[in-house]
Amino acid sequence: MAAQSQSWRDLDLRAKAFISLVVAVGTGVLLDAAINPTSKNIAQFICYLLIAILAARLKVHLPGITGTMSVNFLFILLGVLELSLTETLILGSAAIVVQCFYRDRPSAIQVTFNLCASAFATAVAYDVYHLAVGAGWFRSHPLLLGLAASTYFLANTGSTATVISLTERKALNKIWVDCYFWSFPYYLVGAAFAGMLGWFNRAFGWETSLLVVPVIYLIYRSYRLYLGKLEDEKRHVEDMANLHLRTIEALALAIEAKDHTTHDHLQRVRVYAIEVAKELKISPSEMEALHAAALLHDIGKLAIPEHIISKPGRLTPEEFEKMKIHPVVGAEILERVRFPYPVVPIVRAHHEKWDGSGYPSGLKGTDIPIGARILSAVDFLDAMASDRQYRRALPMHEVLQRMAAESG
Repeated sequence: MAAQSQSWRDLDLRAKAFISLVVAVGTGVLLDAAINPTSKNIAQFICYLLIAILAARLKVHLPGITGTMSVNFLFILLGVLELSLTETLILGSAAIVVQCFYRDRPSAIQVTFNLCASAFATAVAYDVYHLAVGAGWFRSHPLLLGLAASTYFLANTGSTATVISLTERKALNKIWVDCYFWSFPYYLVGAAFAGMLGWFNRAFGWETSLLVVPVIYLIYRSYRLYLGKLEDEKRHVEDMANLHLRTIEALALAIEAKDHTTHDHLQRVRVYAIEVAKELKISPSEMEALHAAALLHDIGKLAIPEHIISKPGRLTPEEFEKMKIHPVVGAEILERVRFPYPVVPIVRAHHEKWDGSGYPSGLKGTDIPIGARILSAVDFLDAMASDRQYRRALPMHEVLQRMAAESG
């Protein structure tokens, strides 16, 4: 696996600290194995090593991050079962080196981290397995292999997901769940295969290990097919997002055709709303909804008579009552678009007020969606600070005073 390629200077302090810790621990494991080398069967080890080096070239790119995954774990599990710790570490390290440099030019940080993280995960899995065997914790051999596979999976993917989270500034749990957790069943399948191969080796000799070659390719192909399906689904989602964006742009053009003073206002409101939302750290779904609603919140004005929209003076009470229907009409129009994020509630509530004196529903306080509260505030600010047919723009300090008076 490979984390994003960055220079050491570009990394923040937390990323440097974590990488340094993993490198220190992994280096200690490798040095200990080098100082105390052991071998159970050199011919068997060489056979596994050659196959592992060939299989290391079979890697797949993970969706959404700059990382890869290979079938190296299968040889780690075979080593845990059949080889010494030193031999198992050499297997894993040789496969990592080949994987890093095949078709890629990784940085020294990447190679060092990947080697040390793999060594740490391998040593932990090896020690857990043999400690459990020696202590007699489980009588079931499949459970022991499942425990070793789970330990290796957690240690290896956990360290890699953590460094990707720190370098790419993405949520750790999201990276681990979305990009690695799906592969856990493959580790269990690998454990089952390693157990079966171990039984064949004891019954017929280690030469039956050559059976591993077609199985490795089958696992690799299943990886590729599954990730290909994920990429197709991701592409479909992106296509739908682009479709919604084009729908938004088309509807925004319809608003501009009705009210020529709206274009600049909508663009300013969109920028203000997104910046406020970033400061408030609202969820990605709410951010997407606010982005669309900022452009479409006045679409209901399409139902308002032209003489009211274009009137140069203040509206009469009767005209204002007709103007007040535009949030409801806008929400009804946008309901037919079926956005994948909550645009409609924001459009419907963007003229509500904290004290309940707004329209159309008289919502109060936190009953008003957060996106609608943001949109209402920035819409008010831009309307007051802009020239209108019936008045000049107000000074910004006066606008801010009025906003403070209207706030909850």
